[in-house]
Amino acid sequence: MASGLLALLDDVAALVKVSAASLDDVPTQVAKTTGKISGIVIDDTAVTPKYVVGLDPKRELSIIYQIGKKSIINKVIYLGPAALLLGYFAPWAIPYVLMVGGAYLCFEGYEKIHSIFSKSAHAPDDQPTEAMKVITPEELEKERVGSAVRTDFILSAEIMAIAYSTVTESPLVNQILVMFVVAIFITVAVYGFVALIVKADDIGVHLARESANPTIQKIGRGIVKSMPRFLIILGYIGTAAMLWVGAEIIAHGLPFLHHPLEALEHALGGVPAVAWLVKVLVLALGGIVLGAIIAQLVALAQKLFKRSTAKTAH
Repeated sequence: MASGLLALLDDVAALVKVSAASLDDVPTQVAKTTGKISGIVIDDTAVTPKYVVGLDPKRELSIIYQIGKKSIINKVIYLGPAALLLGYFAPWAIPYVLMVGGAYLCFEGYEKIHSIFSKSAHAPDDQPTEAMKVITPEELEKERVGSAVRTDFILSAEIMAIAYSTVTESPLVNQILVMFVVAIFITVAVYGFVALIVKADDIGVHLARESANPTIQKIGRGIVKSMPRFLIILGYIGTAAMLWVGAEIIAHGLPFLHHPLEALEHALGGVPAVAWLVKVLVLALGGIVLGAIIAQLVALAQKLFKRSTAKTAH
């Protein structure tokens, strides 16, 4: 009886050791996952401030909180479990889901570049073709929050899918823990930084007050003056990250693209910084090309749909 109890205790101790060793891998896996999704995180951070610009400054933090809260709910309640279920029942579908998301990122990145360089996007139009819709500040805020949450949902789906792809060989407990930690950490980091960006003007004004030290005043004025340019640069970085990450996701899913990319990276391996830069440039250019192709297909589909609708109406 005693020997049986001792054997059981030995088994329990061994199980605890294995579990502890397995859980020790969680921080490493979280760090690895965070590195892989850095491009999407940059894009998410760069995109979100535009949804707050133009609204009541007193409501800015509340709006960011609403978006961040829904982002966490989407990741933890819907997207995380969906990735786990898909990985369990149809693991073969994960790469295709990732590539669809990557294609969307390329498309959206191309659309942003097209809107920047398109003359029609900046051409003044003093003759609106239809009456402008008048909405209240509350309705505008609700509309902005909804739009931001939809964009975040797509980016969050990519984040959770990539997070799952890094832990597919790990025990189930590790998978759940890593995805949960990544969901919370990334969301808090992104929206915490977004809040800092949005309120930077207020911080600068506070530092520049007359009662402050002259050096502090200078720093405050510098913050206020530099923020518009910083937001523009951040938008460019977000667009570049969108193209690069989207193209990289697709390249990893297609061996005939992945192998040449690896060969290029190895050829320049002697200078890691140059290898990384060349790889990013190649991926970004590839993302632009793919985004342009998808944009043409979308435009064609829209034309065919309009023709079909018009014929049905007549």
